[in-house]
Formats: sequence, structure tokens, C-alpha cells
Amino acid sequence: MPDLKTLLPAGVLLAAMLGACASPPARFYALSGSVAPLEEAAASRSGIAVAVGPVSLPALVDRPQIVVSTSANQVQFDEFNRWAAPLGEDIARVIAKNLAQALPAARVWPYAQGTRSTPDYQVRIDIQQFVSTLGDGVLIEALWSVRRVAGGAPENGRSLVREATAGKDVEALVAAHSRALAQVSRDIASALKSP
Repeated sequence: MPDLKTLLPAGVLLAAMLGACASPPARFYALSGSVAPLEEAAASRSGIAVAVGPVSLPALVDRPQIVVSTSANQVQFDEFNRWAAPLGEDIARVIAKNLAQALPAARVWPYAQGTRSTPDYQVRIDIQQFVSTLGDGVLIEALWSVRRVAGGAPENGRSLVREATAGKDVEALVAAHSRALAQVSRDIASALKSP
């Protein structure tokens, strides 16, 4: 029978090796919203109801992992830095929050959330590019349309926003995306504000 003194160092070595193989814990991120009210927003279309969504995304970034561009032709799926919610839903949530702040008299909600009231307007968003480069910046290209639910031609727009990161980590990258979405929201709010 093996001696306990011989087995103990082997057990400690095995535990140390297993500990070294353990993966770091995953971190989860959510976009944030903050937009100042537009000038004369309350007087233009007070009391309108707006549903934001659906939001479509390129398949490349429509995944739980944060996708980081490492060169012009290469990306990395970061298994340990992930979105806390589906990215399309989070974008709709943030843009709805931003529109509610930009147009304080409006009632705004994400389309997927649903509500008992029928919206006056629906905002559809097609994200063409959602590029993330660590230590550099982000790029969002969004095609969007503001459509009166009762009928009429939609107002279509395009927002192309580049935003530098304030740091070299993923948190700075997500914050830059939030700032870029604030500009997209301002563009959409201006279309909703127009008579």
C-alpha cells in the first residue's frame, strides 16, 4: 500500500495543475443610454407613442460574445467578455431610453417589450456595421426608418458614427458603443420631432 507521505505531494501537485487550467470568470456587459432633450422637443410632437424595433444585426456580431476586430480581415470572439442580453434587444432598449430622454413628452418602449397601447410611430433599425477595436474605437452604421403606424411614407435615415475609446479595455469599448448609439438616437429623435 502506498505511503500517505508519498501521495500527499502528488495530490497537492494535481490540485495545483487543475487550478492553473481553470478559466477566468466571464464578464457581462450592457449598453447604457443618456441623451439630453432636443430643443423645442416638447412643442413639436407632444404625447406621441413610439415603439423601437425590431433591430437587425450582421450575423458576425449577433452572438453572446463581444466581437473584437484585430485587423482589417480578422476578428476575435471573446469567450470571457459577453453581452448580458441579446445585442439587438439591448440596442432597442438603449435607443428607446435615449428617445424618451430626447423627447420627454413622448411615450417610448422597445418593440419586443410590447404594450397594450398601439404606437403612433415605429422605428426600425438595421445595423449595417458594429465594429469594435480595442484601444482605438468603435464604428456603428445604422439604417433606420420612422414609420407612422396609421400609414404614410416612412422617413428613412442613415447614421454613421465613429467614437474613440477612453481606454484599452472592453468596458471602454462598450462605453464608446453607448456614446455612438446616443448619436444614432439623436438622429432618429430629430426625424420624430419634425412635423
